Amino acid sequence: MSSASRQFAIFDILPGGMSALNTGAKSRLTRFDLQRFTGDTLFDRLARAVCEAECLPRKELYEAWELARRVRRLFRGGRVVDLGSGHGLLAQVMLLLDDSSPSALAVDKAHPPAHQRLHHALVHEWPRLTGRVTFVASELDEVEIRASDVVVSSHACGALTDVVLAVAEKTRARVAVLPCCHDFAADDGALTGWVDAALAIDIERVRRLREHGYRVWTRTIPGAITPKNRLLIAAPRLRQN
Repeated sequence: MSSASRQFAIFDILPGGMSALNTGAKSRLTRFDLQRFTGDTLFDRLARAVCEAECLPRKELYEAWELARRVRRLFRGGRVVDLGSGHGLLAQVMLLLDDSSPSALAVDKAHPPAHQRLHHALVHEWPRLTGRVTFVASELDEVEIRASDVVVSSHACGALTDVVLAVAEKTRARVAVLPCCHDFAADDGALTGWVDAALAIDIERVRRLREHGYRVWTRTIPGAITPKNRLLIAAPRLRQN
């Protein structure tokens, strides 16, 4: 297999043991879980590093992996900006899946105390991450976004999803969000007579992005990981001269 084939093959790997393991569990992965991830795949290596850090819920590992795989199928390169990053795993998985991205910002109002422990575990496994991930304590809408960035956010609660979309739209950056805990005061496009309120809000988000000149892809991650599994991915449409 060529190096290019190997690079793209990682996007088709399903995490080992998904059928036998409760991927949506909120319990922390620890060294006792290492035996669950004994393969040579990128996911197994990632999971073992997370287990060594002993700070991340199992659910977050699978969410970050599934979200990043789907985004990287569409978007290559660019600085990664992970808004509402928590431990910053998503930002770092995005770099592992596409080494052409030079760096990543992991942005949150306050990062969990163990975020550096996780980062060090990942750097130990992949030294090429050294110096490429910056943790920024900031309000999400105060971060300077470049047009070439890839903005991602996993489970930005309620109206924070709309903040992430607005931040990306401001500079017409590429964006991917996994909405969570919908704020039912948000615009639902008058669709709640047909579909539930959370879905109505997400459909309205798609409509607004398309109206603002974005191409949109609607995807899902496995429902076994989270019932809030709708993934919205968008990129500015190329203007015709």
